[in-house]
Parts: sequence; structure tokens; C-alpha cells
Amino acid sequence: MSDTNSRADDTLTLPLTGERTVPGIAEENYWFRRHEVVYRRLLDRCRDRTVLEAGAGEGYGADMIADVATRVIGLDYDESAVTHIRARYPRVDMRHGNLAELPLDAETVDVVVNFQVIEHLWDQGQFLRECHRVLTPGGALLISTPNRITFSPGRDTPLNPFHTRELDAAELSELLEDAGFRVELMTGVHHGPALRALDAKHGGSFIDAQIERALAGEPWPADLTDDVAGITVDDFVLDPEDIDSSLDLVAVAVKDPAR
Repeated sequence: MSDTNSRADDTLTLPLTGERTVPGIAEENYWFRRHEVVYRRLLDRCRDRTVLEAGAGEGYGADMIADVATRVIGLDYDESAVTHIRARYPRVDMRHGNLAELPLDAETVDVVVNFQVIEHLWDQGQFLRECHRVLTPGGALLISTPNRITFSPGRDTPLNPFHTRELDAAELSELLEDAGFRVELMTGVHHGPALRALDAKHGGSFIDAQIERALAGEPWPADLTDDVAGITVDDFVLDPEDIDSSLDLVAVAVKDPAR
């Protein structure tokens, strides 16, 4: 194989760093499906709209949005991610830039998508104000983030070293409202019946069972591997009830025309 072909193939796979979820990795299937379900459930809000995905990660979500949107602009600060998305997902208008200063004119997009990103940002308020600026009147910000209460229980500092600040539902709502948004929906990702059964099967927490094996650096037991591989988006539910026990927070925030 030539060096040119090798470089082209390299653009098809991004390394797993802990900052983004990558499809096609068996041991990552639980986390991938847990992220994918939010795209699936909110996809209709992007239909026939100009959409910005701020923090596009691997790009699979932006490409999914391209199935229904009029136009999809992707933005990421990681140049390797930008190169990867341009090569693998050509329907996405992929750009390199800082989320604290979105490189778009005011009121030029109908929807901003920001899934599992805000917890990585140092100035979350500034980012949200930028989202408000680039949205058209009546436009919507779709946002998800790990629920601090369940993701880093009993801690003020995140367990994940790539996270700067995690939020609970009240904190996320306050940030959105301070940036000028009206919170239309605040809901959460929860385990459905099949995943609750896997929690029971694996000692009370299916998540902890995966983390323990990953940290051990040893091959996964066959039953755990099979259980992870079998998960689909339908095994998760979005439910606004008991929001503090949710795994991830999911919000729809609207830029009202008068604001």
C-alpha cells in the first residue's frame, strides 16, 4: 500500500481519547448508543433547518443530521477531527474554530447542536452567549451533558480528567437563561428495562462493570462483551421525571424573537 493510500485510510478512524465517542469500537458500544439516542430523539427538530453542530467530535452525529437538515455546518477546535470529518462525511460543511468565538455571523443558523461538549469548556457562559448570537430569532439550541449528580457523585470536581465543569439540571437551566435562552424542555437519559436488567446482572451497575474492566487493562469476559455489543438506542429512554437521577441531561433552549 502506498503512503498516500495509508494517509487516506487514516482519516476514516479517529483514536479513542476520552474526549469523544467513536463508532465501531465494540467496547464503546454502550457509550456510543447512549450518545446516539439523543441525536435520534431530537433529529426532527433539525428537519429542513440550517444546523450548526458546535463540537462535532467524530462527525457521525453531524452526518446523521444531514439526512434531514437543509444544511449542516460542523465546527471543532481539534484539527485532526476537522480533517477526519471532511474526508469521511462530505455532506458536512466542516470548519475549524473556537467554540468561545463561533466563526459565524449573527442570526445565520436555525439550530445549534451541542451534545456532550459543554462539560469540556472553560467558559461555558461565553459559549452559550455565542450560540444565542448566531441563532435566528425563534431558533433552538439542543444540548446534552453528563448529569453531575450521577456522573461524578458527591464530587465538586469531575471524575473525567477531560471535563472542566459538570452540571446538574438546575445549573444548566441557569446558564441557559443567563445567556438569554428560554428553556423549553429539560429531560434526561435513563436506562430502559433491558439496561436495568443488565445493571442487576452485573452487580448493580452495568456502567461500573465496564469501567472496572477497562481500568484493569485485561480482556473483557465474553458475557460482558456480548451484553455491551447488544445494546441499541432503544435500550435508553428520555424522561423528564426524576431528572436528578438521569444519566445525561438533555435540554432544548429557544431564542425568543423578542430577546
